Amino acid sequence: MKNDIPHVWTDKKRTLFGLPLSFTRYYLTETKLICRYGLLNIDEDEIDLYKITDKRLRLGFFERIFGCGTIHICSRDTDTPEKDLKGVKKPREVMNLLDKYITEQRDRYSIRGRDLIGMPHEGHVPDFDDPDLDT
Repeated sequence: MKNDIPHVWTDKKRTLFGLPLSFTRYYLTETKLICRYGLLNIDEDEIDLYKITDKRLRLGFFERIFGCGTIHICSRDTDTPEKDLKGVKKPREVMNLLDKYITEQRDRYSIRGRDLIGMPHEGHVPDFDDPDLDT
């Protein structure tokens, strides 16, 4: 299939021995992170970069052997508050690339991390028994 997404980085989910034997593909554009799943039926999930609040890198033993890692992303996206980019080649470089474009998008919209803190996630129910909660 022809690649129809203009991107700055792309990779496939790597499975056995760090080989890209999967139908999951990740794209990073200047404004979004796109995850595409499937062979015949294709599903895509997009996260706007300025909505990403936190990232975590997980390097398992076998992933480290083959130069791969998993990037866990937390965001304020309503349908995808958390996303794992599994089996990514050169994960530290990808984290730096994400940082660069996240910062650019936040500067573009004049948004800082503190602007996203305190907004409840979709489906989050506040604890009304909390004595610190003003009623």
